[in-house]
Amino acid sequence: MFFRAIIAFLLLSLLPLPGTAQKSIGSGTDGQQQFADLGTCPLESGATVLSCRIGYRTWGRKNADASNVILVPLWFTGTTAQLASWVGPGKVLDSSHFFIVGIDPLANGVSSSPSNSKMQPRMTFPAITIHDMVEAEYALATKTLGLKHVHAVLGMSMGGMQTFEWMVAHPQFMDDAVPIVGSPRLTAYDLLLWQSEEDAIRSSAAWMMGNYKENPPIPMVQILHSMNITTPHHYAATVSREAFPATYSGYGNWNADGFDANDRIYQLEAMIHQDVAHGGSLEEAAQRVHAKVLAVVSEQDHMVNPGPALAFAPKIHAQVLMLHSDCGHLAPNCEAQTVSTAVNQFLSAK
Repeated sequence: MFFRAIIAFLLLSLLPLPGTAQKSIGSGTDGQQQFADLGTCPLESGATVLSCRIGYRTWGRKNADASNVILVPLWFTGTTAQLASWVGPGKVLDSSHFFIVGIDPLANGVSSSPSNSKMQPRMTFPAITIHDMVEAEYALATKTLGLKHVHAVLGMSMGGMQTFEWMVAHPQFMDDAVPIVGSPRLTAYDLLLWQSEEDAIRSSAAWMMGNYKENPPIPMVQILHSMNITTPHHYAATVSREAFPATYSGYGNWNADGFDANDRIYQLEAMIHQDVAHGGSLEEAAQRVHAKVLAVVSEQDHMVNPGPALAFAPKIHAQVLMLHSDCGHLAPNCEAQTVSTAVNQFLSAK
C-alpha cells in the first residue's frame, strides 16, 4: 500500500523486480493507457457498476498460444502508470519473454471509480470488494483481450490480495500465481489499521460527506500509514529525532497524495472485506486452487499481517519466500535481489 512518495521510493529501489472488441495485442502499444468498456459490471452485493470501464497497459508480445501472459493487478491507490519501472528485460516482469498486462483495479481513479463515474458519482458509487475487482479484470482478460489461459497472475499488497482471489475464483485460468505481501483474509490487526484510516477520512470536516470540491487534506491517514508501512526500528533509523518535527509538520500539508479521498474509502472497504473463502472455510477455498503458487511474505509486516498467507500456503502446496528485514511492508524493495531471483526462477520453472 503505497503513497506517492513511497511509490517513488519503491519504484527506484525495488527494481529490478521481476464495449469489448478484440484488440491487436502487442502491436506498438507498450505502456500506453488503454481502456476496456465492459458495459455493466455485476457486483457481489447484487448492485452493478454502470458504464463499467477498466484501464490497462501492456508490454511485450503475446505468443501464439498466450502461454507467456502475466496479469498484474495493482496495489492500493496504484495505477498502471506507476508499473512501467517494473517492466523490461532482466526485470521480474520481463517483457522480452512475457506479455505483461497491468490492470487498473476498480476505484483507482483510472478504472470506474467514485471520482470519475458520471452515472454513479462520489458516494453513490456501489460498494466493491476484491472479488468484484477480480471479476472485472477477468472480463477484461477474456472479453477484451480474448485470453483463455495465462501463464501467471502476480500482484503486490492489494494486488497480492487480488492474486489470492484470482487463484480461488478462476483456478484453471493461470499456471502460476505470485502474491507478494498480500493476504487471503485479513487479521484483526490489519482491520484495525484500515478501519482507522477510513474513519479518519470520514470524520474529517474537510471530507464534507464526500462532496468536497477539492481533494481534502487528511493528515491523520498519512500518520497512520507511516506508523505501519515499515517498523518502529526502520522508522527511527530513517527519521532522526532532529528531523521529526519537520517530518510531522509535513503530514499536516498532506492531501491524500493526490489520490481521491472517496476512491480511497472504496478501496479501503474492499480490503477490509477481503476473504477468499467468502464466509466459508479457508480449507474449502484452498481445494479450489490449481495454480503453482509462490507466496512472498514479510516477517515484520505491520500493514498486511503475514499470518494468513503463511497459514494458507501449506493448504495450497505453495512455496514461501520469507523476507526478514525490518522494512516491514516495504521488505520486497529492501530485499529486491532476493525477491527478483526467487520470482524469476519460479516463473521460469517448467
